[in-house]
Amino acid sequence: MGVFRFENKYAAPSREQRERYMKGETEEHLFGPDNQILLIVYDEAAYLKDDIDGVRILFTGAQDKQKVYDEVRRLLEYHQQPDVNKDAFKTGNEV
Repeated sequence: MGVFRFENKYAAPSREQRERYMKGETEEHLFGPDNQILLIVYDEAAYLKDDIDGVRILFTGAQDKQKVYDEVRRLLEYHQQPDVNKDAFKTGNEV
């Protein structure tokens, strides 16, 4: 089906996506520092909210839904890295 990535915390799945995929029984899991990563598993989709970076990702379909666990693992590893690597790129104004 597909993977839909929303790059800021104000973006969200469309009404059509919510009505089509985000229905039925849910299962919620919290991860990361201060439980800032939320995974909601639906019958036909999985929705991942990373409140640290403000990213939201909707995984739809059986095959893509399984990718959410790899993404959770990747996010946890990324957020456990020292802050030194996160600001490696600086513009001329910041130097």
